[in-house]
Amino acid sequence: MFEIQAHHLSKSYGPVRAVQDISFEVQAGEVFGLIGPDGAGKTTLFRMLTSLLLPDAGSATVAGLDVVREYKQLRQIIGYMPGRFSLYQDLSVEENLGFFANVFGVRIRDNYELIRDIYVQLEPFKDRRAGALSGGMKQKLALCCALIHRPRVLFLDEPGTGVDPVSRKEFWDMLRRLREAGITILVSTPNMDEAELCDRIALMQQGQIMAIDTPKGITAGFSRPLFAVRSDAMYRLIQDLRVYDGAADCHAFGEYAHLTLHTANGQTDEKLISEYLVSKNHRNVEVKPVAATVEDCFIDLMSA
Repeated sequence: MFEIQAHHLSKSYGPVRAVQDISFEVQAGEVFGLIGPDGAGKTTLFRMLTSLLLPDAGSATVAGLDVVREYKQLRQIIGYMPGRFSLYQDLSVEENLGFFANVFGVRIRDNYELIRDIYVQLEPFKDRRAGALSGGMKQKLALCCALIHRPRVLFLDEPGTGVDPVSRKEFWDMLRRLREAGITILVSTPNMDEAELCDRIALMQQGQIMAIDTPKGITAGFSRPLFAVRSDAMYRLIQDLRVYDGAADCHAFGEYAHLTLHTANGQTDEKLISEYLVSKNHRNVEVKPVAATVEDCFIDLMSA
């Protein structure tokens, strides 16, 4: 059963084609990730799926409801957490939550068990103005407000933006518990490491979907030789590797550079790369084969 179905959705802003002929489906109870950098079209796609923006072409349904014709019914059964904090900054934590409960015609206690694990962290600050909360606490409050009416489908647009790594981890732990409660979740993020936390992902760039699969399915499709390389001069290392004979691509990846080759050269690749770098006066060279990450696959698809 599909909770979200998009068919050939397109949207332009003047000459800018923000979303180009996108089609995909999200299964009930799935955490589905839209992965891509800023400007990839993720927010525009979210706004069309949540009935906040009319598509130029194509159609979509959420929980069986057409996002254009049945938008009033749709807004009653979805939760939406935009990328920018959009709650009432001058209202307290408790007042914000009460306001959104009233909007949906429910009482906080009706669905309190759904937000309990999140709200207990906010409760000590229930009288504090929302605008005075930390980034992580704002994120938790926004999620509580999006969940207070027990939505069938939850839309989270870049929820990890502007929060610390600990808060991001806590947030994803919460999402797993919400999935267990039967809520379908569509989340967008520019953070490639968060892709591994989704059931399936769509890699987006320039308004188009380049690939859809499980994270393991995406990385399993990476067929070219990949090496992690480092030396004492990272910037110069990347420049030299990009002109290495046989190099398909090279990019920084933490303390290493990831080098992709067009084809394998048997067991000699590591030795040849190391000898090449030594000839370029690099010191403390380390070369080792590695498995591709989602980020490696994304970069590879972009250069295809």
